[in-house]
Amino acid sequence: MTARPKTPLLDKVRIPADLRTLSESELPQLADELRVELIDAVSQTGGHLGAGLGVVELTVALHYVFDTPNDRVIWDVGHQAYPHKILTGRRDRIRTLRQENGLSGFTKRGESEYDPFGAAHSSTSISAGLGMAVARDLSGGKNNVIAVIGDGAMSAGMAFEALNNAGALDARLIVILNDNDMSIAPPTGAMSAYLARLGSGKTYLGLRDFGKKLTSYLGKRADRAITRAVEHARGYVTGGTLFEELGFFHIGPIDGHNLEHLIPVLKNVRDNGKGPVLIHVVTQKGKGYAPAEAASDKYHGVNRFDVITGAQAKAPANAPTYTNVFAESLIREACEDERIVAVTAAMPTGTGLDLFGEVFPNRTFDVGIAEQHAVTFAAGLATEGYKPFAAIYSTFLQRAYDQVVHDVAIQKLPVRFPIDRAGFVGADGPTHCGAFDTTFLASLPDFVVMAASDEVELRHMVRTAAEYDEGPISFRYPRGNGVGIDMPERGSPLEIGKGRIVREGTKVALLSFGTRLQDCLAAADELNAAGLSTTVADARFAKPLDHDLIRRLARSHQILVTVEEGAIGGFATQVLHFLAHEGLLEGGLKVRPLVLPDVFTDHAKPEKMYVDAGLDSTGIVRTVFSALGHASSAQRA
Repeated sequence: MTARPKTPLLDKVRIPADLRTLSESELPQLADELRVELIDAVSQTGGHLGAGLGVVELTVALHYVFDTPNDRVIWDVGHQAYPHKILTGRRDRIRTLRQENGLSGFTKRGESEYDPFGAAHSSTSISAGLGMAVARDLSGGKNNVIAVIGDGAMSAGMAFEALNNAGALDARLIVILNDNDMSIAPPTGAMSAYLARLGSGKTYLGLRDFGKKLTSYLGKRADRAITRAVEHARGYVTGGTLFEELGFFHIGPIDGHNLEHLIPVLKNVRDNGKGPVLIHVVTQKGKGYAPAEAASDKYHGVNRFDVITGAQAKAPANAPTYTNVFAESLIREACEDERIVAVTAAMPTGTGLDLFGEVFPNRTFDVGIAEQHAVTFAAGLATEGYKPFAAIYSTFLQRAYDQVVHDVAIQKLPVRFPIDRAGFVGADGPTHCGAFDTTFLASLPDFVVMAASDEVELRHMVRTAAEYDEGPISFRYPRGNGVGIDMPERGSPLEIGKGRIVREGTKVALLSFGTRLQDCLAAADELNAAGLSTTVADARFAKPLDHDLIRRLARSHQILVTVEEGAIGGFATQVLHFLAHEGLLEGGLKVRPLVLPDVFTDHAKPEKMYVDAGLDSTGIVRTVFSALGHASSAQRA
């Protein structure tokens, strides 16, 4: 085991109060040590490295200038929160990041008083910060509220809704735009930093305040002229921006890696500001670690890696990933149908649409972090006869539910929804757990809801979705590798609402929806060995249900167990509703639904999470024995 990096200055800092005892001249060394500690920690745990590397200096500056936790610092998304965690009393646990019973990979209110708002999805920080700022004003408080948001997260409509509201309220809120793509404007060195400092300091704020006083003194007739003069001065100093039009005092851009620039600006804003302020800070994702700087994704999300070389550990794969199977299947269908187009909301790699885009660049649309827009954009494409596949993670689709209902389902538009990250996702925890999509989609009239049990079924479902034009259709699949079975070159269209019997039995029926099918088959082997003849069926569809299949299973078996990688209210609820209305629960049939636990489950390895949830083969067997009254057998299982 390699030795930990030497960090003599960082060793003195347990919490931000310790940091504030250091001199400003010591801060660059502290930042260097913090970056080294971050790299070493994430090399052992994996996680979101690039964003954290980019905000090391900003994190140091914020905790140095502001009185945290009394002053609230809200990190948007939370990808960049690792340096923050190290400086806020959690360094001793930083190598438990994303591990079972360890630190969350994102901000989490229950974890620390220095995390005033939990986040793992983007674009929430300004809204939350504005709420805190207004609450402070209502209570007569004086603390500062600082919302840090990236330029990528600014593509979400919610961020602009919050900016608009903050400007209208003239609320005292500090927004830091962490521009790590240099997509708005690059810094121009010392002069830029000087102008930014001047724009945040007393000289200019005094001019602005004088303008307001003069306006009130001379009356409204002078208001327009004075306002124009003040705005001209402000534009000369910092450049006019959209943010100013929304009511923010705009500062920057400034170099987010230069503490000599950052600290004076933050102090000026802290001491002199009124109303909403936006500080535009330019940073470099992956800063200070050569392999990350050289990588196309800047080491956004990494496995464990070698610190010296940057080489990441890769688990050997004996089967293709579901994501790649989806992408390859969609490419195959798009070769046959030029009306097929693909839409993603800032996740081309995660959804596999980067592969699709290489083959069909003109038919691939990355709309940025804008799930609501993505869905309605796809709806618009569908009205004109195109076949949009809106590939959005399960938890990200939650952000566009009204658009799914209002813009797609009510109008019966044939938008296709490939839903990646179904079920437990492991290290990303409850914010990324695909638990609810079956529940919220299957409740919508005329919505076809599918789940693939293996990679071959996924290929079939891509073909099915491509050919289905009667209305919206979805299919879900998990993160990770498939089963490792032979793949057809092209999928075959499935009959809508028809499942399949995979194994015949007489006493126990296991009805699976999704990739728990393999555990059902393993459970069936054990149950058969115990003298319990077991049928295994793959439902394929949560809506419309295969009524004939369910009737057959209910009438010819003693016990029916439904198994799914989703929350209560999903597939099992649809089945039970049907059974109740058909009177199939009145003849002694024992029904047991197996679903994800009705809690927000913390991060761990997915395999362990399924075991704990009772959704592995052992849990299924235990459920059957318990239902049949075989208590001792159930205990042994």
